[in-house]
Amino acid sequence: MASRKSRIILIETSASLCSVALAEEGNVLAYRESAGGREHAALTAPFVSEVLAESGLKVSDCAAVCVSAGPGSYTGLRVGSSTAKGLCFGAGIPLISVSTPDIVVAKAISGGLVPDGCTAIIPMIDARRMEVYSAVYSPAGERLTEIAPVVVEGPESFASLPDGKILLVGDGALKCREVLGGLDASFAELVADAASMAPLAFKKLEAREFENTAYFEPFYLKDFVATVSRKQLW
Repeated sequence: MASRKSRIILIETSASLCSVALAEEGNVLAYRESAGGREHAALTAPFVSEVLAESGLKVSDCAAVCVSAGPGSYTGLRVGSSTAKGLCFGAGIPLISVSTPDIVVAKAISGGLVPDGCTAIIPMIDARRMEVYSAVYSPAGERLTEIAPVVVEGPESFASLPDGKILLVGDGALKCREVLGGLDASFAELVADAASMAPLAFKKLEAREFENTAYFEPFYLKDFVATVSRKQLW
């Protein structure tokens, strides 16, 4: 078995899917997921315990923890980052983060979804209504623009698109298909998962691209706003 230096715990909780994986040298050894929704707080830590137990390992046997940085659900990202920080502090290992659009693009490429002649991949992270968080990537997965919010009203919503066929992928892709009918595009609905983080996380581990564990904050989709219930409580 490979050394501790090549093992990473992977946590992805940015959307409806809650998933955890254990990877070694970029290859997934164990994986758990639940698409039940709103179960992140109850399942994330148990999933970590399960993937470690399946491989006969402890947190301290790993080199790092990698968490999805968003954008995405406030609650999901909060659960993921809190769990990851706790593991890192407890075992004295570093924290790595990977953006959700990067994960979606990596999953599309590894899954063979990029069509022949594709000139760009555009991940579309659902932000409700006709809003998404997005960026433009090369067919090889290189991010070409900053991740930013987009209100999708038509092809003109995306600036600086290259000519040719593009792939729009993510949990917000299909809802935008009708208004983006003027594009030469393929659409695929994908949700980021922990297994798809493995190659990205291992690359950052090799480059020692670590977060400041104490001060790391995910990229929340929208600011969380607490409201006061209007129901009469007594």
